Amino acid sequence: MPSPAHRVVTAPQQRIFPEGPDRRPVREVFGAFLKLGLTSFGGPIAHLGYYREEFVLRRRWIDEAGYADLVALCQFLPGPASSQAGFALGLMRAGYRGALAAWAAFTLPSALVMVLFAFGLPFVEGKPGEAALHGLKIVPVAVVGQAVWGMARSLCPDRPRAAIALTAILLVVLAGGTFAQIGAIFMGGLAGLWLCRQVDAAPLAQLPIPISRRAGAAALAVFFLLLVLLPVAAARLPLQELRLFDAFYRAGALVFGGGHVVLPLLEAETVSPGWISRDAFLAGYGAAQAIPGPLFTFAAYVGAAASPEPNGWIGAALCLAAIFLPGLLLVLGVLPFWGMLRAHSPAQAALRGTNAAVVGLLGAALYDPLWTGAIRQPSDFAIAVTGFALLTIWRTPPWIVVIMSVGASAALAAIGWQSAE
Repeated sequence: MPSPAHRVVTAPQQRIFPEGPDRRPVREVFGAFLKLGLTSFGGPIAHLGYYREEFVLRRRWIDEAGYADLVALCQFLPGPASSQAGFALGLMRAGYRGALAAWAAFTLPSALVMVLFAFGLPFVEGKPGEAALHGLKIVPVAVVGQAVWGMARSLCPDRPRAAIALTAILLVVLAGGTFAQIGAIFMGGLAGLWLCRQVDAAPLAQLPIPISRRAGAAALAVFFLLLVLLPVAAARLPLQELRLFDAFYRAGALVFGGGHVVLPLLEAETVSPGWISRDAFLAGYGAAQAIPGPLFTFAAYVGAAASPEPNGWIGAALCLAAIFLPGLLLVLGVLPFWGMLRAHSPAQAALRGTNAAVVGLLGAALYDPLWTGAIRQPSDFAIAVTGFALLTIWRTPPWIVVIMSVGASAALAAIGWQSAE
């Protein structure tokens, strides 16, 4: 007889969804998430706060306990946590069509803006324009610096996890490359099994399960098959479309800790082989901080700006689908088994170690490519440290920091205090 933590919940679902999850039209889900996709600034943690306000407090689609457990699930999995939570909410509210509607409405507005930015980037000419683009490259130094600071305080609060993070930094900085980054993540999970078992576990809560275990197992099978077979196919078949899809799928499948952590993985996969220049890569990443919606839509920018073909709209759509697909498959796959997994203490310990390694991975990215690619003179450092202070002390929205950094870089170049290079 399964324990309550392992049982598929049916009665609470009727309480949380008084009219049943399939009776609400898909357009209700699409409209609610479109509003959030157009207005949700601030990154994944802020997005989860917007979700709580909209779907727990205002619309009452789910209760506090169920929402807390859903957030815990999305933090446990690799991938974009806020997009995964939105996908799951749409699934619970209106089935599979509701899940797709939620993802599309929340994702496509920012993806469209990023593609348009990629099309406009080649037309930026002259010293002021180049200086403004350089300001965009400084923005990620402040934004990722804030992410490292906040994540280190919450995910590395003790010596064992701080040691895991430090080891991950050293491994990635000294070894470099995609394999070092992936190795750091797995190293963190193994070290967590050994060092992080004594941390108190979070209390368990019940979560409605709108998908069968058989369907969940099928989604997990697809996830792992693509993860294994795509690199093999990309190595044997000379198709750039396949190489792009493989690179972005692996990045989406291995990103723990939110959108900022995708930066080093994508940089290794796209800048190193010459698909996009480092300057264009960092400029797009800076622009992504100024728009609402998930940071993973940066993939649409890279797909549109990359060379060789496919690029433009086709490349953007290909990369966008590839980077989100693994995270959404994992939500479908793990949701039916979440109660059992969350009650398993070794899984919790491995997750703590993985999260600590993610902090180290992001810390290494703060140095290279961000610092080495953007901070070239004292005025660059001044802009970056001002942005960091605005984000961490004054809680300034990131889009304001983007405007400040771009404006300051252009103004200093105009008066001759710095160069665009």
